Amino acid sequence: MIEIISVQGRRGLKRFIHFNYKLYKGNPYAVPELYFDLERTLNPKKNAAFEFCKAKYFMALKDGKEVGRIAGIINDHANQRWQEKTVRFGWIDFVEDIEVAQALLKAVEDWGRENGMENIEGPLGFADFDREGMLTEGFDQQSTIATPYNPPFYPKYMEQLGYQVGNKWIEMRLTVPETLPDSYDRIANYVMNRNNLHFVEFSRKKDLVRDWGYKIFEVFNKAYVDIYGYYALSEKQIEQYIKQYMGLVDKRMISIIANDKNELVAAGISMPSLSDACQKANGRLFPFGWWHLLKALYWKHSKVFDLLLLGIVPEYQNMGVNAMLLARVGQNIKKMGFKYGETNLEMEENAQVIAMWKAVDRKIHKRRCTFIKQL
Repeated sequence: MIEIISVQGRRGLKRFIHFNYKLYKGNPYAVPELYFDLERTLNPKKNAAFEFCKAKYFMALKDGKEVGRIAGIINDHANQRWQEKTVRFGWIDFVEDIEVAQALLKAVEDWGRENGMENIEGPLGFADFDREGMLTEGFDQQSTIATPYNPPFYPKYMEQLGYQVGNKWIEMRLTVPETLPDSYDRIANYVMNRNNLHFVEFSRKKDLVRDWGYKIFEVFNKAYVDIYGYYALSEKQIEQYIKQYMGLVDKRMISIIANDKNELVAAGISMPSLSDACQKANGRLFPFGWWHLLKALYWKHSKVFDLLLLGIVPEYQNMGVNAMLLARVGQNIKKMGFKYGETNLEMEENAQVIAMWKAVDRKIHKRRCTFIKQL
């Protein structure tokens, strides 16, 4: 018999988080989220998204044993932005048993109906910066810190339970060329001169964070405004993400572009892959997890880097500004000894973004999607 329980209190949340670690322990492809990071995301007292979101977490037990987990989220800002009444499901993990999957999803479906929702979709988080999407191809590829892993039976179960495919994403693996094509530099210089643009220079990362951190996320807010499911981050959310992530990023892997009025028009952020380090830490900073992470960030990084965020404000899109970003980032990436890059989620239908990589040896090696159902 399957029992669904509502997660309550710190002990319940700890149990919810640790289920993923236990389920995928030893799996070479699954990359666990860091406990302190996920606890901060799921805790209403710590995540600024709870100003306009509500959430409920469930776990599934079978014969008293933990066999699954799921989060239900109602994001009022996203629903208003897209004129819909959707309950999201996220952080979904379960054993190979379709009845467990059905019971978990039903718990969120029922909670959504109780709150007046008309659709359910996921996996999605509170914001696009949370892990999202269910893997449909690339089950033998290592995940990144930004994406969840799941085995092949997950999407099969979703279809059997009456869910349909929603949004589709691809992830690409890029090979860093020995030298960037001359066309990138030529285009970059032409675009820079024609549009009176310049790279913002900074000597210390704390100066970057203090002077430009908030403005960088404003660029992403403008750049992603029409991307599926996106909603503008609030001031408190931006402050939260700056504190959480900007301190970790090497300043050589941040590139920002401003116009002649010194207004930011584009930003790109990358970082060394932390996938191996997070697997070694198994979600924990102590006793030795912090060592693996610091080593991967600053002392002996992977040959792979993750392209976390890349955004250009709408009025400067289709002008070749992306070539400026790639030319600058590419130079630094090469100097730092990286051999490969992992793109973040890119919408399958976003031909403009995908075309950015046409001059680079690339391979689509993972696909994922959301699943949606009418309540």
